[in-house]
Amino acid sequence: MKCPYCGYEESKVIDSRPADEGERIRRRRECLKCGKRFTTHEVIETVPIVVVKRDKSREVFDRAKLTGGILRACEKRPVSVQQIEKMVDFIEAQLQSSLDREVTSLHIGELTMDQLRNVDEVAYVRFASVYRQFKDINTFMEELNKLLSEK
Repeated sequence: MKCPYCGYEESKVIDSRPADEGERIRRRRECLKCGKRFTTHEVIETVPIVVVKRDKSREVFDRAKLTGGILRACEKRPVSVQQIEKMVDFIEAQLQSSLDREVTSLHIGELTMDQLRNVDEVAYVRFASVYRQFKDINTFMEELNKLLSEK
């Protein structure tokens, strides 16, 4: 880190503390040449994830939108807010750990259905019926039969 006083490029960290609710780290540094102290802030750099929708339009990934979809599927079901948050955290971590900066809405939907299948089967079927756009009762029954055969 370059000293703002003398321009020397080496310093030592004297103190580190979390700032902005853990989103940043505040560091007190001391220049190894002139001895003056200064403060730096370290922030995690995130690259936004772009979602490619079915109609080929693109939009930035919205965690709130994913949470809302899962909440609707889990409405009146014995699924806690903590379980929903855990699912959303897992899905977002999967997307962030991918090297791709563009992901399809289909991929996000599949990740979501995998999580819901493990948490609540009724919520899974609700989500699948909207996500897969079931046209009639036969398509709905096919999905139910798949779910039953997995057991």
